Amino acid sequence: MADQALKVQEKKELVPKGEKTVPARYYVPVTDIYEADDALTVVMEVPGVDRKDVEVKLENDELRVEARIDFSKYEGMEPLYTEYNVGHFTRAFSLSQKIDQDQIAASLDDGVLILTLRKVQAAVPRRIEIN
Repeated sequence: MADQALKVQEKKELVPKGEKTVPARYYVPVTDIYEADDALTVVMEVPGVDRKDVEVKLENDELRVEARIDFSKYEGMEPLYTEYNVGHFTRAFSLSQKIDQDQIAASLDDGVLILTLRKVQAAVPRRIEIN
């Protein structure tokens, strides 16, 4: 059996399009998307972010997530060892017409943001009975 040692996953820094007026690093959160018959579930890692600092916006068929770190939690700390840089998170998804944009739900628990994107009724598969 091959060596299956755990490896540190590097945070992927977002390359900004244009210039920012606030100097800060933004990272792309690690995300998994699962599909069921009636919905898509988006599971996104945003460690160190409080519920009040997460913003989920929907505009022009684009779902945008921004999660901001409270840097005051880290004031006065000098890291002895670090595996990732601290920074804000941002990610955007283009939604298809199969998503019911009025039925999007979000929850945050222990640094994991879960978005539930319900499908429109017409997009939900159904079984046709044979007579």
